[in-house]
Amino acid sequence: MRIRLKTKWNKQEREVSLEDTVSVLAFNTWKIGMQTLLEIENENFQTDTQMQRVMVMEEIMAFMIHVLDRISHDVLNDDDRAALVTTFALKIADHVQDNARDFGGPGDYRNPFINKLNQRMEDYAETTWGRVGQEPGFSMGLAFGNFIAEALGPRDRKWVLDYIQRVLMPEMLSTYKKVLTRLGMLESHQ
Repeated sequence: MRIRLKTKWNKQEREVSLEDTVSVLAFNTWKIGMQTLLEIENENFQTDTQMQRVMVMEEIMAFMIHVLDRISHDVLNDDDRAALVTTFALKIADHVQDNARDFGGPGDYRNPFINKLNQRMEDYAETTWGRVGQEPGFSMGLAFGNFIAEALGPRDRKWVLDYIQRVLMPEMLSTYKKVLTRLGMLESHQ
C-alpha cells in the first residue's frame, strides 16, 4: 500500500500537543482507510453506493481505533491511553460526519458512528492480540473481515473475508504502524 504519509512538524523544536498528534494520526488513518477501500473496489468487490463506502470506512476506522488502543495498552498509563484513544476516536468521528454528510445529506452521522465504535470496541475486546508483533490474532482478523463483509454487497461476502485477512489487513497495518512509529507511538523495531 503506497500512500504519502504526513508526520513532519513545521517547527521541530516546539512541544507537540495531544490534539496536534491526533490530528495528524487521524488524517493519515483516514488516508489509509481510503486506500484500503479503493483496493477493495479495485478487486471488484461490491460497493454500490457512497453510503455503503462510508459504512466500509466506519468499519476500517473502528478497527484502527481499536488497534491503537491495543498498541497503547502496554506503553501508556490508563489515563493517558484513554485520553489518546478518546481524542482519536472523536477526531475520526468528525471525519465520518463530514464525509457521510457530503454523500447522505444533512444529519447526524457522528453519534451512530460512535455507537458502532463502542460496539466494535466490545467485539474486538473478545478477540486475540499478538503483543510481541503488536498485531491482531486470528480471531481479531476474522472479526474485522466479517464486519467488512457485512458492509459490502451480498455477492462477495464469502470471498472478501479471505482477501481482507490475508492481503488487505496486513498491508493496511504495515502502513498504519509506520505512522505510529513516526509519531513516536510505537517502537521502530516492531
